[in-house]
Amino acid sequence: MFGKHKIAIDKDLWEKIQVIAGVAGYSSPDEFVLHALEKQVAEFAAAESDEEIRKKLRGLGYIS
Repeated sequence: MFGKHKIAIDKDLWEKIQVIAGVAGYSSPDEFVLHALEKQVAEFAAAESDEEIRKKLRGLGYIS
């Protein structure tokens, strides 16, 4: 179902993810991370242009 991809996540952040995933009822921290990423990507996928994506990223503080 899913390809194997790896990303590095800071230990402190991973510990927070584990707690949140458990409290929220996800079956695993991986499931929570995947869901969070899907939601974020969907927001940007709805953009009609690269400039609209840049504006959203600037608004969120991801780029300047």
